[in-house]
Amino acid sequence: MPYVEGFGTYPFGEEWLFDAVVRSYLPVLEVAHDLTMTVTPVLADQLEDAGAAERLRRFLLDYRIGSAEADLRDVGAELRPACAAERDRYLHALELLDAAGGDPLAPFRRAAGEGRVALAASSATHALLPLLATRAGLALQLDAGIRSHRRRFGWDGGFWLPECAYEPGLEWGLARAGVEWFCVDQSAHEEPLAALRPVATAAGPVALPIDWEAIAWLWALDGYPSDPAYAQFDGKSLRGMRLWRVGGGAYDPVAAAAAARRQAGEFLAAVAARLRAYAAARRRRGLLVFAIDTELLGHWWTEGPLWLAAVLEGAAAAGVRLVTVPEALEEHEPERRPLRRASWGEDKDFSTWDSPPVADLAWAARRLELRLARAVRGGLRDGRAERAARELLAVQASDWAFLDRRGQAGDYAWRRASDHSQALYEAIGCDRVTDPRMRSLAPDMTLAPLLES
Repeated sequence: MPYVEGFGTYPFGEEWLFDAVVRSYLPVLEVAHDLTMTVTPVLADQLEDAGAAERLRRFLLDYRIGSAEADLRDVGAELRPACAAERDRYLHALELLDAAGGDPLAPFRRAAGEGRVALAASSATHALLPLLATRAGLALQLDAGIRSHRRRFGWDGGFWLPECAYEPGLEWGLARAGVEWFCVDQSAHEEPLAALRPVATAAGPVALPIDWEAIAWLWALDGYPSDPAYAQFDGKSLRGMRLWRVGGGAYDPVAAAAAARRQAGEFLAAVAARLRAYAAARRRRGLLVFAIDTELLGHWWTEGPLWLAAVLEGAAAAGVRLVTVPEALEEHEPERRPLRRASWGEDKDFSTWDSPPVADLAWAARRLELRLARAVRGGLRDGRAERAARELLAVQASDWAFLDRRGQAGDYAWRRASDHSQALYEAIGCDRVTDPRMRSLAPDMTLAPLLES
């Protein structure tokens, strides 16, 4: 989730953030156990803001619960079950939010404190780390993100590598920051079953290849979320309620829940078969690392939290043992084998973020990084330097190039990157401190990495 707090509302901006909380994070955390979850620092920065938390509750009451109740009075009888299901979903989210004292980060802390989940850190703004221009820029992203994660949740060395974007040598920078494990996608370079064993790096951190074959069961265009019984993401009423199903016609919540339970069983059977195949071929247990965006469950795929709950409930009976990454690394010895430059993006390379369609964004971010490093080493300090550094972190978010290349957000992503670029130059050249909107980004950031590297 990029930094959207205070930068617009619909269709991109805070509505995106708030829907992710009420449709994904709260229902997923309610059922989660034996899972590893990443709370990216830039997401936590926004959820920690008291004003954002207040607006979240108002959004839920007025624009989700209120809209569902208004639709219930207006729609025909065939759409009322779907509308009631939306209302009930949002009412339950309100219960969960109020039980957390209105703090959307509290459920993460509670789940981690109870031992139900392990929480991994990430870089400050989910930057594509191999594309950064300098060692100092890498250190700034890592240091700012890990500092905030440690303050909020503690830290056991787990790190989500943004977009699974890896190039040889990156592990040394991760090791300097204290990272003990990170995820990669090597599916374009290894035979499929190779993903079921961790990789030891010379620098020390363990690389965990994600199992793209299993992930594709959900992520492919014909994957689980495309089931005809499920709610259409774009099939919404004028007030934003999801009332129609993928296969056409009115959405039936009971039929959709049954489909989610059926697919959970199919998923577990397929996972068990894949683990058996690995054990037969390699004569050792395999570790299947299944990694997806949390927002897929609930925000994009309405029935996702139901599917997850059924998977977690049925895993043991299916012969699948669930473990967090720290638990897994205690039992699965990594092997030395080469890692190749790759990501989990399109074509398994960096083209989503560094190719002709987005070259202006990619090269501008590098120029800004070099410009800031030169200014700081030239004596720029105080609030101006800190604001400039925060603007750089905002520019480096991988989301802007992703959204711009796919044309999913109009000119929102390009404008955001351009505005932060301009603000960085203003901060460097201004004779006073101005920080109108970046009030919550990277609160624990220090300029030391820019001075030491």
